[in-house]
Amino acid sequence: MDDPHPLRPAGGDPAPVSAAPGPVPGADPGIPVDLPLAERAAPRAGAFARLVAAGILLSRIFGLVREWAFAHYFGLTLYGDAIRAALRIPNFVQNLLGEGTLSASFIPVYSELLHQGRKEDAGRVAAATFSLLLALAGFVSLLGVFFAPLLVNVVASGFEGEQLKLTIEATRIIFPMTGVLVLYTWGLGILNSHRSFFLSYVAPVIWNVAIIAGCIFFGMRLPLDRLVIAVSWAALVGGVLQFLVLLPRVLKLERNLEFSWAGVRSPETREVARNAGPAILGRGVVQISAWIDVMLASYLSHGAVSVISYTSTLYLLPISLFGMSMAAAELPELSRQRLDVGDALRVRLNAGLRQIALLAVPSTIAYLLLGDVVIAAILQSGRFTASDTLFSWVVLAGFALGISASTGTRLFSSTFFAQHDTRTPAWTGVMRVALTAGIGWGLMIPLERHFHVAGHPLGALGLTIGAGVAAWAEWAVLQHVLRGRIGRVGAGPAVLLRMLAAALVAALLGRAIAHFLPPLHFRGAMIVRAILVLGPYGVAYFVLASAFGVAEARSWVDRVRARIRK
Repeated sequence: MDDPHPLRPAGGDPAPVSAAPGPVPGADPGIPVDLPLAERAAPRAGAFARLVAAGILLSRIFGLVREWAFAHYFGLTLYGDAIRAALRIPNFVQNLLGEGTLSASFIPVYSELLHQGRKEDAGRVAAATFSLLLALAGFVSLLGVFFAPLLVNVVASGFEGEQLKLTIEATRIIFPMTGVLVLYTWGLGILNSHRSFFLSYVAPVIWNVAIIAGCIFFGMRLPLDRLVIAVSWAALVGGVLQFLVLLPRVLKLERNLEFSWAGVRSPETREVARNAGPAILGRGVVQISAWIDVMLASYLSHGAVSVISYTSTLYLLPISLFGMSMAAAELPELSRQRLDVGDALRVRLNAGLRQIALLAVPSTIAYLLLGDVVIAAILQSGRFTASDTLFSWVVLAGFALGISASTGTRLFSSTFFAQHDTRTPAWTGVMRVALTAGIGWGLMIPLERHFHVAGHPLGALGLTIGAGVAAWAEWAVLQHVLRGRIGRVGAGPAVLLRMLAAALVAALLGRAIAHFLPPLHFRGAMIVRAILVLGPYGVAYFVLASAFGVAEARSWVDRVRARIRK
């Protein structure tokens, strides 16, 4: 196939990865040394992934605290639905123009220029991209403020009366935040390309802290309708602070920013724009899926929008920690070495998929069999009751079906992006959205009418099952396409079965511990209960997976043993 990319470096194809024995300088210590050499040759990929994961973990911890604040002060009420819908609607613009699009279009081009030593060209491309994003995000944000009533009536068309009015007012306040957060993702792209991962992924802590502070400070001072508005202003302030904290580091690493018309018209910037089109389409269909979820849930009983939001946060936690961290860390490296095809690329991808599966599989089983323990520790407080916990666990189970697929898909997509192919992830995204909406709609109505858990109709479960099934369909198609290009890809069925067996046995242990613990329902006891259940579950999983011959688990166990000896 002809090479369509104008940035191919001179000098022909890179040398193949050596098969000679011996240590690999800079190889990731988290990858077992008994794996084939090519699978250990990715320089510091695992270390970079752990930096991303550390930043995401801190951000997600505060995100879970934010979810506790929402659950405590709003519960599964119409006011909770209003603030969740108001946050979801403008979030469309952020995700449409943000990290997913920049990962597909800007980072591969910018990273290649850095790798080739063309720092001034890289600075011009970065400046031009910022200018285009600033204009586009500003224009769309103004449209969002002006057309907020129309947007809310389309997206949350089931809302009426006070719920509808509050959602419109909150959306108008929050919408400008999205433009600022799009600029934040530009800074994230700069930092990632310079292998500075931690700050870019820990910065969202500031946004979460602003919302948490707004809930706590105003929660006991304002009625629920005014609390929705106060929290909306807190979200806007947090978005601005999140970008500002990143800016000094960006300006320190990229000293060649040159804002000029020539930079906008450069071939590299035009390539960024060309790649952005399919990437926006791919992100757009995913966001349309999120909008469809809100729209469909708005026709269900009060609390459906909230429970979808609470459980999707838990669903996205392992995807962000394990899938996004590996995908974000690998993308700049894959972009620098995008001409490495065949075995070198395949073994790098497969090693990453095994690392992801090692943590995604136990996350899935934990949500399916121990989800009530997780949800009670995080959300059960104030207006969020024990019956809400049980209902949320059932809804979360639908999402959990797709965790392993969604985490692997992130790395698949980065592999396509590194090859400057943004079209394949885009059209598979369209397919995923169609399946999610079709399956969700088909299941939602009968579940809402005929099935209940703890007094709650189960219509929301239909939406989450649709998302889980569609995730596996997308994963299968992307794997098939990659297999045709670079050979067999995947973590391997034998390894996955061993991981699954270890997780199931460990979950039985966790369930037994939960059964024999006293049924205390005050908040501190539920947190302690989660630690006593999930801690042994995690330890048992890694010990069992190591005993079952999973090399990645054995590496983790050996590393922990070494640290204990020290």
